[in-house]
Amino acid sequence: MPTLDVSDFNIVCAVLGVISLLAGVLFSHGTNFIKPLRYANDSPESLDTITLYFTRLVLGVQLVLAGVQLPSKYLSKQWKPLSLLLGLGMTSMWLSSSLLVWAMVPSFSFVASLAIGSCVTPTDPVLSNSIVKGKFAENNIPTELQRIIVAESGANDGLGYPFLFLALYIIRYTGDNGLGQSGGASKAMGEWFGETWGYTILLSVVYGATVGWIAKELLHWAEERKFVDRESFLVFAITLALFIIGTCGMVGSDDILACFIAGNIFTIDDWFRLETLDDSLQPTIDMMLNVSVFMWLGAVCPWASFVHNNVIPIYRLVPLGIMILLFRRIPVIFALHKFIPQIEGLRQTAFVGFFGPIGVSAIFYLQISLQFCRENILVQGEVREDAEKLSEALRVVVWFLTICSIVVHGISVPVGKVGWWLPRTISTALSDRLEDPDPSFRVQAGDRNGRDNAGNLPFAHDGPRDGRSIGGRLPLSREGSIPLRIISNAEVRHRDIQTQRPRRDDSSVKSEPGHLQG
Repeated sequence: MPTLDVSDFNIVCAVLGVISLLAGVLFSHGTNFIKPLRYANDSPESLDTITLYFTRLVLGVQLVLAGVQLPSKYLSKQWKPLSLLLGLGMTSMWLSSSLLVWAMVPSFSFVASLAIGSCVTPTDPVLSNSIVKGKFAENNIPTELQRIIVAESGANDGLGYPFLFLALYIIRYTGDNGLGQSGGASKAMGEWFGETWGYTILLSVVYGATVGWIAKELLHWAEERKFVDRESFLVFAITLALFIIGTCGMVGSDDILACFIAGNIFTIDDWFRLETLDDSLQPTIDMMLNVSVFMWLGAVCPWASFVHNNVIPIYRLVPLGIMILLFRRIPVIFALHKFIPQIEGLRQTAFVGFFGPIGVSAIFYLQISLQFCRENILVQGEVREDAEKLSEALRVVVWFLTICSIVVHGISVPVGKVGWWLPRTISTALSDRLEDPDPSFRVQAGDRNGRDNAGNLPFAHDGPRDGRSIGGRLPLSREGSIPLRIISNAEVRHRDIQTQRPRRDDSSVKSEPGHLQG
């Protein structure tokens, strides 16, 4: 007999496609419908591990696809602007964020603030993807600007390790007078250079480039011999991301950076990118992962800790979120934009400065930090006191800044479009009503140049000079022109059409089309 199996797994699958972050909040904290802690066997540490692996998966897939969509040899051709954004840009964002955290969190050390600042330094590729793809990007963002945003967000995600582990190693070996550790600051710097730069960063670059090149050659070989069908061909980049995440995770290297490098090398000849340019399978899988991860973040976010915690009161936390959004990235982009040819003018500078979102990558580095504190900063098997305080501060501040960025950057594009469109629509409707008292008159739909459906330019009939209409005709202004409003594709364009006064006879009124002024 059929029964209703309301199991945890079935519930998760059923709501997987619902709008991500709000859905997670509603189904978890609002209705207690989704229970993330139960899926982790009621273990907070297991829940953190699940979140870490989930964010790794999404970032790895996202960054391989980001590398694939860049043109051939893009990183080498655009190394100068990328060096500025990844060098001076990331360093400035790290220091400015850390200084703001240090100023707003009471009784907090500067080194601990550096750890929090490093988590929110990388720009999130998942949220950045929403502004460099789709109709909004096609209509409003130049192609070269889209590419530099993709390249920066892809590279700086993997390059967040050096900033984070510089602070963590210093805290481990010098915090609380180095209790439970030996070696001091010299050992901290040795591990930072050796393990972080050598093993984590350089190894991931070499590994990603090697795997990406081998994958490209193997796919070429298989495709030439018709060993691979179209479906398998399209999904190859996704499987490449999964392979790198798994193998890099085994050796403990930077799988995020390796995925981005592999994606670039994989399309170094532009063959795969051009072959999949109009494909919808990869974006579909990408979107499914993005929606599900933000739903998970909404479900596991410690909302109550924003108000009840021992680190920072809410009246300091809210201004901190506002200041991070304003001063973390915008000032350095304004300082560097003259040296980045892809950024033209103040409008594009403000756009690039504002859209440096904090998202999945921040939660990924948060979980890396929490895991490091649990496993490496110990005294007699227990987490050291300063590491415990750092973990709480990381959890509260990074989560809050992430939620602020998701909300602000997530709604800024639609709100901006409505803010541009709505006043103009209201103004046009009101002006049309005032200028056209005859309700029977309607402006004929035309093309973008003002031509009607028959391909003719509209023209004014003769009429009085006082602005009144006769018989439903458009009124002439005192300068002998009429305001023509063409409403097409949600755009309103104004054209003054100069008219000549025709000769009048007793039978009819005739007029000639005038001159269209741009």
